[in-house]
Amino acid sequence: MKKVIVIGCPGSGKSTFSKALHQITGIPLFHLDMMFWNADKTSIEKSVFLERLSKTLQTGEWIVDGNYASTMELRIQACDTVIFLDYPLEVCLNGIEQRKGKVRSDMPWVEPDHDDPEFVAFIRNYHSQSRPQVMELLNRYSHKNIHVFSTRAQAEEFLTQLGR
Repeated sequence: MKKVIVIGCPGSGKSTFSKALHQITGIPLFHLDMMFWNADKTSIEKSVFLERLSKTLQTGEWIVDGNYASTMELRIQACDTVIFLDYPLEVCLNGIEQRKGKVRSDMPWVEPDHDDPEFVAFIRNYHSQSRPQVMELLNRYSHKNIHVFSTRAQAEEFLTQLGR
């Protein structure tokens, strides 16, 4: 395990899992949100984002956390390991609730105390709209080392085993 992507619905805990994986393995960690967003919640130009991502993927070791469907296949092609946090909707909505108002190293801003209706709608529709595309990619690249966790306990057990 040298090149790892961590994917899942917003609120699933991708960044938290990625940080723990980084602590255990020492593999450099990169957050797609930090590559894509400015502190004022504006995005950078797509070409700059792709350049940043490409430079990261060309290095020898990395953990890249984030979804970004437009680059997911590129990241799956480049990785040796996929971690998919495939949690129920309620878990993800709770995850979003818990991070409100907190400073996070994986985001260039503090999450507001109120819900963004568009973001919540994306989360609510993830299992019917985004997840099927993820599953299709995982099936297409089934020769990769793929771990799909449906509970936080499964993900924590994986990290515990890895840390031994």
